[in-house]
Parts: sequence; C-alpha cells; structure tokens
Amino acid sequence: MPVTSTVVALRPEHFGEAEKLLVTRGGMTASTFRYSTGVEGLRIRNGAGHVDLLPFQGQQIWDAVFLGRSLTMGSMFSEPRAGVEYLGTYGAFFIHCGITAMGNPGAGDTHPLHGEIPNARYDAAELVVGDEDGKPFMTLTGRWQHSVAFATNYVAAPKITLREGDTFVHIDLSIRNLMRKPMELMYLAHINFRPVDGSTIVDAVPDDLEHIKVRTALPSNFTPTEAHRKLLADVLADPALHRKIGYGADPELVMTLKYPAGADGWAETMQLHPDGTADFVRHRPGELPKGVRWTTRSGDQEALGFVLPATAEPDGYTAEKAKGHVLSVPAGGEWTCGFDCGVLDPAGAKAMADRIATVKAK
Repeated sequence: MPVTSTVVALRPEHFGEAEKLLVTRGGMTASTFRYSTGVEGLRIRNGAGHVDLLPFQGQQIWDAVFLGRSLTMGSMFSEPRAGVEYLGTYGAFFIHCGITAMGNPGAGDTHPLHGEIPNARYDAAELVVGDEDGKPFMTLTGRWQHSVAFATNYVAAPKITLREGDTFVHIDLSIRNLMRKPMELMYLAHINFRPVDGSTIVDAVPDDLEHIKVRTALPSNFTPTEAHRKLLADVLADPALHRKIGYGADPELVMTLKYPAGADGWAETMQLHPDGTADFVRHRPGELPKGVRWTTRSGDQEALGFVLPATAEPDGYTAEKAKGHVLSVPAGGEWTCGFDCGVLDPAGAKAMADRIATVKAK
C-alpha cells in the first residue's frame, strides 16, 4: 500500500495550557494542550470523533469519543495525574500494562499493580501524519527505555493510529529486548469501556467453564459483599448470565476466556447496545492468547473491560510463571502485537455479529 508521511517531533514544552492547533491533514487535526494537573495532552480529531492521548505518560488514550459518545469508563478522575501509582490516576480509556510483570501482585510478588509501563514517562514522542491509499491518518508513537542493571533492558515503542472518518483506533506495540540474554514478558491491553445497561456482550467463546474461567480468589485489598458472592455463584452455575449488562450492581467480576479465531486470525468482541450500535475490540489470539474480562459497577468506578487481550491471566508474576504463561523474548529479539478498539454503527455491528456467529458455529 502506498504510504506518504511526515514525522512531527513532540516536546513537552510544546504543550501549553490552551489548546493549540499543531497540524492538519485532510479532514483531520491534531492539537496540543496541557491538563490542569500538568500532564501533556494531544487531541486528534478525524471527522467522526476524537481521541485525547497522553504522549509522555504511558502513551495512554485518556478519552475516546465517537458517534457523539464518550466510550471511556466512569471514574473519580476528571484528568490524568502525573507522578503517582497506578490507582492514583485510574480513569483512562486505554492503558498498556506489563512488561516484566502484569496483574494483581500475589504471594511472593514485588512488582507494582500491572507492572512498570502504565504511567511510564516516555523518552521521546512523535506524531506521524500521512496518507495511506489516499486516506489521511495520524499516528502517535514514542520510545521508552526501561533499564535495570543485571535485570532488564528493553525499549517499548507503541503506536496509536486514527484514520479519517474511522470510529476506532488501531494500536500496535513493539518490545525490543536489548539484553544479551532472554527476557521474560507479560502484557495486558487494559481497554476500559463504559458499561451501558441493557447491552449484551457478544463473542464466539462458548458459555462453559472450560472456556470461561471465573476468578474466585479475590485480591487481598478487596472485601466481597453478599451480593458479590451471589454474583460469583450465579455466574459459576451459568456463565452466560454475565453477558447481560445490568446483571448485579456489585463491584468487580474477573474472568479469563479462551477465544477461537476466525480464518483471518482475528477474534472479535462487542458490547452490543440496545440502539443497535456496539463497542468492539478485535485482537489476534495468536499474539494475545488470554482474553481477560473485567467489570466493575461501584458507582465510583463504572467500567467494562469486555476483553482485555493479554499474554497471561491477571494474577501476578509468580502465579502466572507457575502456570507457564510468562513469555520469553530472545536476546536482541522483538515481541509485537496489534489490535483495534472503538465503536460500530448498527450496520457495522450487524456485520460483526454475523462474523462472530460464523466462527461460533464451527
């Protein structure tokens, strides 16, 4: 495919308090701004909506708005915060998690919740602006090197791409091992949609406990209520119950799903709304073999991670190492993954539901 592009180097000093137009391409614009907390923001508009990105803080997507609706979880954080731990700034639509460890730290673990990369301060950030087959696109990319003497040395290079008129983003991640020995790797793509009551989760995963593993061992900082215990018991008895959004109002349900892939290698998942539109994620189980599903409806946090594509379950390094779920990247080697997330209009949702039904029928 013919691609023409220009690279715009981003610097923290480019980001002032007022939103300022940085570049245009076709019907797309990118502008810089700074949150009142001091965190740099990059807003890309494409005619169908916009995304607010954090170029220097984890290269997160803080908010995604398409078809006139924010897709992002409800949280107690109206703006991102800098220099705090994971839960001190937890309200983004999308967060990279890992890389030397991931998940809730368990017995024997010393890693922070979801690893070192979520709020990493990037060494460099760039905006790539161009056309692919005549269609404008903008890609935020960057570089973060994580080095610990005698332990690990890698470079993370993510990409977030938005094309003109699209109602979704494509996300890529490359991890390059700079060590002269293999490195261990764990990764989870934390995609946090807002749950919509009356919606249904649609995918090709069979509704049985062979394919849906419900987490019943809860983190030490979590005290379950009777309603939560009932929710767990009900879903264990009938896993299909969890698909209807609005079932139970108690916080946190976590499960890991075994996804079948279509003939093209992709797996698709939707939160199908009552109005026929849908939120969706597309990922490749060959790259990210674990589909973590997470929901919390506490009122303080309203989130539906209907699939968090991952390399492991979210139970921390020690537990996942024992299960054989920790990957190894060879000396000088590279690990990559890519996935899509966004929203579909009714026609797009129906087409995806038909593809999911085809995979499920096999």
